[in-house]
Amino acid sequence: MDHRHIRFSDRQEEIDLEKLQALFRLGTFWAKERTLAGMAIAISNSKPVVTVWDGDRLIGHARAISDGVYRATIWDVVIDPDYRGAGLGRKLVQTVLAHPNVCDVERIYLMTTHQQKFYEQIGFEQNSSSTLILLNGDCSGDRQLIASELTAC
Repeated sequence: MDHRHIRFSDRQEEIDLEKLQALFRLGTFWAKERTLAGMAIAISNSKPVVTVWDGDRLIGHARAISDGVYRATIWDVVIDPDYRGAGLGRKLVQTVLAHPNVCDVERIYLMTTHQQKFYEQIGFEQNSSSTLILLNGDCSGDRQLIASELTAC
């Protein structure tokens, strides 16, 4: 398949949340239930957000959160199944890594369930020392008290 017409963009204003939601439902198991409102918040708090387009068809997406110096995390890497295997996923991740908010960061994290080999080919290494997770449900008890004290200041 000829991909010379494929376009990569880091312009957040180009993102159509309904197209992104459809891409997540088509190409992921981990983001099928995301809401438009939730995706809008995630995107507004991320830089870069990189999308991949075939004409007006959204075929890829990835985003990062970064402090610009020490740490960044890449999230939500997805390529439309019809376009997989042609190097677009690699180029998508490399585009995120080359962005000014990410390129000079000391450590870049990425979580994946099944694609370790793919990311290792790009240069990521498995890291068993960073495996803590907090499944943040209700803010209750001490955390709720601290949060209310912060907003009262």
